[in-house]
Amino acid sequence: MDDRPNPRPTIPAWAWILAILAIILGLQLFLSRRVNAPEEIPLDRVVRLVEQGRVESIVVTGERLEVTLQNGTVYGSTKENGVGFMETLDRYQVPLEQRDFSYEVDDQSSWNALFSIGLTLIPVLLLLWIFSRSFRQMQGGGNNIFGFGRSRARNINDGDRPTVTFDDVAGVEEAKEEVQEIVQFLREPEKFVQVGARIPKGVLMVGPPGTGKTLLARAIAGEAGVPFFHISGSEFVEMFVGVGASRVRDLFNKAKEHAPSIVFVDEIDAVGRQRGAGLGGGHDEREQTLNQILVEMDGFSNETNVIVIAATNRADVLDPALLRPGRFDRKVIVDLPDIKGREDILEIHARGKPLAPEVDLAETARLTAGFSGADLENLINEAAIYAARRNKTVISRLEMQEAFDRVVMGPERKSRVISEEDKEVTAYHEAGHAIVSHFLVHTDPVQKITIIPRGGAGGYVMPLPEDRMTFHTGHFEDRIAMALGGRAAEEIFFGRVTTGASNDLKQATSMARSMVTKYGMSESLGLRTYGDDTGNVFLGRELSTTRDYSEEAAKLIDREVRIILDRNYERARDIIRTNHDRLVRLVNRLMEAETLDRHEFEQLMNEEPAPVEADGALVPGD
Repeated sequence: MDDRPNPRPTIPAWAWILAILAIILGLQLFLSRRVNAPEEIPLDRVVRLVEQGRVESIVVTGERLEVTLQNGTVYGSTKENGVGFMETLDRYQVPLEQRDFSYEVDDQSSWNALFSIGLTLIPVLLLLWIFSRSFRQMQGGGNNIFGFGRSRARNINDGDRPTVTFDDVAGVEEAKEEVQEIVQFLREPEKFVQVGARIPKGVLMVGPPGTGKTLLARAIAGEAGVPFFHISGSEFVEMFVGVGASRVRDLFNKAKEHAPSIVFVDEIDAVGRQRGAGLGGGHDEREQTLNQILVEMDGFSNETNVIVIAATNRADVLDPALLRPGRFDRKVIVDLPDIKGREDILEIHARGKPLAPEVDLAETARLTAGFSGADLENLINEAAIYAARRNKTVISRLEMQEAFDRVVMGPERKSRVISEEDKEVTAYHEAGHAIVSHFLVHTDPVQKITIIPRGGAGGYVMPLPEDRMTFHTGHFEDRIAMALGGRAAEEIFFGRVTTGASNDLKQATSMARSMVTKYGMSESLGLRTYGDDTGNVFLGRELSTTRDYSEEAAKLIDREVRIILDRNYERARDIIRTNHDRLVRLVNRLMEAETLDRHEFEQLMNEEPAPVEADGALVPGD
């Protein structure tokens, strides 16, 4: 049963509009009645009517007189200088016997005064209300128009305990150990204090997107049991000068009041970028906010027990003052998971999803080298969607494979009509990649070949990647040759080349240039790097790439890249010529089945070619 209070109902905008229209309509009706009031006559005429005995009744309301004649005619009049009407008759010397009429005083002057004040204040209050509502919406729903300097941080542990714990985080075991130490300090600070240890004031989690930095922070919130304030770096900065710094002060004041506590700043690079690096100069709102963060973190005492955790995938753009000891003392690397980590992540995301017995998560983990935790979660989710679309109750190996293809290459383009000529060219192109890869030493095994279009590709060869930390020259050379294998096959079998190799050429050129300019793998150019590709991230990489070499060196680089590409293109051509029959056999099989797995491919590669006579006729077997 949910014991949480019901949320306060929100009055829709159309209801406010109808209410305002009703008020305006009521005012118009009231004013229209005033417009249709009795005819106004001067006071001396009222006196003459009294003298003539034609008045039946007079009602006095404040300064107003309503005179009703005996024939039913009604007139209106106004007192002179606020003097009572009976005193006016005395002044005009009207005899008492002629004052034969009904006289009534209805004193509503106070109500009229209140009404006048209300009529004056209603438009002002209405304008103030409209301004307040608009300002709150502009500020993201703050409680009042003066709250824009308050922090937008959410205290995750203020309500229900978060459901994410360290058991839900996998693939980043070293990072988990680092943050578990922080949780332990917050739970048992005396254990560290008695040996003179000082806990880091700040922990910076750095890693590629999707590796689980925010998930790890949520796990800290679930495990720590202390107030956990969560805010994004972009929420500090607003269009008003000084708001960001005010919000930083408010956030850290809240954290100190609830100490021991944790402050988590997600995407801190939005506000923590290096100062003075923009085109417009230095002192802007973002820099004021960063300065305030630096002051607050440096102002903590050892007894404050407030720990700041931040996450970013752009540690290279952060201001050096943030990274010095005393602020973010410790840097936790949350990197892409290895094969064991990927298997653990897949098992976590497969909880609650019915997998068929033939689904092997270890095999899937081996196929997904380079995947982040978010990629793996998306893979499992896509497989579940495929199963539901086919009205299945379990996720089979087929759905896992199709989900992998979709995540890597994009959706299958079934509606695209392909001519037989294009299909044949694609088959030779992909077979060229596969044959070259199969007969080279330092390339990954071929896992799958298909000529079915997916995403922007007409077909593709899927390797079985291996987790590797370093690469030597042989790896680059073989991978370049494999990338050029498709174009080599087109040239050998058709005598022409197509645009299908454009991406292959780009990849091969990039690897060859990296060998020359980054890794010192060229004897002609020596052991140095060429070009600073880190660039100024505030100006853009293309605008700020530094060229630290001469024109002569640039010519040598271009020549060396060309030599590497030509050498490996010839290697690819030699492999294809040597294995001509295997490639033709592979193409014929691809034209029939369109997709081959690793087992079928290796079986075709290991078959002995049939003997052929000079004219090409098959020699009958013995």
